[in-house]
Amino acid sequence: MNTEKIAARRLSLEEVTELGVKDRIFVSADTAELKLPDCYVPAFLAKSGEEFEGGSVTARTVFQEEVSCLPDDENEAGVYVADENGSETIEVLQSAGVVLDLALFVPGGDKGALTALYAAARQAFGADVVQIWRQGLKEVPDVKVDIFEEQIPRGRKASDSPKRDRRAIDTYPTRADFIEFSAGWKPVVEIHRPVVDDTPTI
Repeated sequence: MNTEKIAARRLSLEEVTELGVKDRIFVSADTAELKLPDCYVPAFLAKSGEEFEGGSVTARTVFQEEVSCLPDDENEAGVYVADENGSETIEVLQSAGVVLDLALFVPGGDKGALTALYAAARQAFGADVVQIWRQGLKEVPDVKVDIFEEQIPRGRKASDSPKRDRRAIDTYPTRADFIEFSAGWKPVVEIHRPVVDDTPTI
């Protein structure tokens, strides 16, 4: 396990409420999926500290996990910040790398092209380092589409013309699978129709 020991200071709830979402903190790495007692991970507050109500705060770690903690509870790990003059030393879990979850278009998409792609990745990062854990191959049609997000109607009476915002113009409709749509909105994919200006010219 790759960890680093740093000098740190534990924050009280009052000090946490003075932090913003860009302030780097350290919270417990111990989760239901991965038991790592006495180990911490870098994190940021999910929302500004002044917006918190009660004694519990929520932080989002650099590993994209949301954790809740009670800074003032002596039985919990608490919230720390790096401090050279801090009275404590904490062990911080380091990153081993990143998992890419992306849409990659390979023209033609034949097996030879994919093999060359994986070989190039392994050559760049080291043999046996690049591992393919999940591979989903999907043919895509050569057609240009408009990708909108449309407000989901609420109540019994649906609006005749629901509110709609364009998110993208794309050649491949599968891109809609990778766009994060707003809460209360749904994706709509339509064949792209260029806007024609019929304004007469002199």
